[in-house]
Order: sequence, then C-alpha cells, then structure tokens
Amino acid sequence: MSKKPGCSTPILIAGLVFFAMFIFAFLFGPLGSKLFGLNVPEWMAVSKPEIQLKSEAVAHISWFTITNTLIASWLTIIVLGTFFYFATRKMKLIPGRLQNFAEVIIEILLNFASSVGEKHARMLLPLLATIFLYVVTNAYLALFPFFDGTIYIVEPNGFHAPIIRAANTDINLPLSLAIVSFLYAEIQGLRTHGLFRYLNSFFQAGKLREGFAYLFKGKIKPALGSLTFGFINLFIGVLEVIGHLVRLVSFTFRLFGNMTAGVILLSAVTFLVPFIAAIPFYGLEMLVGLVQAMIFGGLTMVFSAMAMTSHDIAH
Repeated sequence: MSKKPGCSTPILIAGLVFFAMFIFAFLFGPLGSKLFGLNVPEWMAVSKPEIQLKSEAVAHISWFTITNTLIASWLTIIVLGTFFYFATRKMKLIPGRLQNFAEVIIEILLNFASSVGEKHARMLLPLLATIFLYVVTNAYLALFPFFDGTIYIVEPNGFHAPIIRAANTDINLPLSLAIVSFLYAEIQGLRTHGLFRYLNSFFQAGKLREGFAYLFKGKIKPALGSLTFGFINLFIGVLEVIGHLVRLVSFTFRLFGNMTAGVILLSAVTFLVPFIAAIPFYGLEMLVGLVQAMIFGGLTMVFSAMAMTSHDIAH
C-alpha cells in the first residue's frame, strides 16, 4: 500500500522555510552583522527605534491639538462603528455571518457580566462591552504595519514621530478610561444606596454616634469603648476612600505599562532580527491585548457591582 502524504509534509516545509528566513535575518540583521562582521543589505536596513512616551502632535486646529494617538483612537471608533453598523442594519431572525459574529461577541460579554449576578448583568453590559471592545481594538489595530513606523513627521528636535501611534500607549487614554470606570462605580453606589448610606458604608459612623450618646449620658466606660471603635472605623473609612482613589492609578498604569512594553518589545526585536523574529511576539501581543481588555472591563464591572451591593450584607 502506498502511503499518502500527510499534513506533516507542508508543515515541515513551512518550518524549514521559516527557519532559513530566521537564520538569514539574524545573520544580516543589526545583531548578526555586529557579531559576525557582515554587511547589511540596504533592503534589510531597519531604522533604530526611537521610543517616546509622550504622544506627538500631528496638526493644530486653533487651540485643539491632533496627536498621533488621537488619530488612532478615531480609527478605532470608525472601525467599531462600521462593523456594528453593517452587522445590525438588516437584522434577521436567522442571522448572517456578520450579525452572528456580533451576537457571539455580545453573548460572551453578557455571560461574563452575569458572573457578578444576573441582577446587574444587563445594566453593566454596555460599559463592559464599550471598554473591552475599545481597548482590544486599539491593541489589535496597533499590530498593523502602518502603525508606529510607516509614515513619519519630523519634529523640530529631529525626532521622527509616526503619524499613527498605538492609542493605548498614550497615558491619557488609560487615564480617561480609568476616570470613567471610577466615576461610573461611585455613581452607581450613590444611585443605589443614596448619599448618606453610601458614605456610611465607608466610615461606619454608628459607633461614634453611640459613643457620644453614652458620653452625654455620663456613661464613661461604654463611651470610651464606642468612641475607640468609632475612630478606628473612621480611620478604616479613610483607607477605604484611598483604596478607591488608588484604582485610578492601578487602572491607568496597568494598561499603559503593558501596552507600551509590548510596543517597545516589538520594536526592539524587529530592529535586532528583522521581519521573522517578531512574528511570535505578535501572537503574544494579541493575547496581552485581549487579557488587558478583559481585566479593565472586568474590574470595572466588579467594582460597580460591589458599589451597588447592599453594604449591610457586606458588613
């Protein structure tokens, strides 16, 4: 019986081609050429990456500055708006491929939101979906070649700034999302419990009131005990408020740090071993972008659900 060639043959051939291209890129790239004293072909020359954390201005319209990360944000909004427009403009009971794909995304996010309880899932879904889709689309669009390296503008200091740069690497974007997330959670807590009950969940003023009541009645011993616990609760409340404010910092720098590190890693690998070596890292960056979007959206959802949960039960 003659053996039919299996799928392993094309995989083996592809692997050998990939390995040969990697060796060639390593030998004639900046790293190999320095190690072995080889001349780098002109078509393989990769410009040295220039890392700048601050977003660069592309144009000025009166007082308004258009930055390269702002352009990337607008592009993300256009992509998402276009996708959902065509996916939902002619919705059918039996969906087509595009509508079905959009419904799968929403269903997955709704199931994720349901993990904090069915009661709040549909209320939290719009914000969760917006943050997740916005962050992950920013991350995935940044992997296209026209980001961070195809078209440049030359600044007065000689720095070559890309026209379009990954939006998630501008600290203003993670900060703005963190502010939205923080305000949404606090507003939901105030809306659910009311101002005084929500504030009482932080500071637990009951013991202080009880202590002063005992003090006015002349009951010194129980007054001291209640006042002591009251001031401890007050101190814990201050720490709780600080903990809520720290979310702004943690949300901002988690997303900013991971996305910026990814861009720097891809730039460095592409410079040292051009073309081929960066391919596995693109897969890694896709995973990181997905995880960061889920973390940002998930934590927003969890903190909002916690704020809306009865604090009487929590305590």
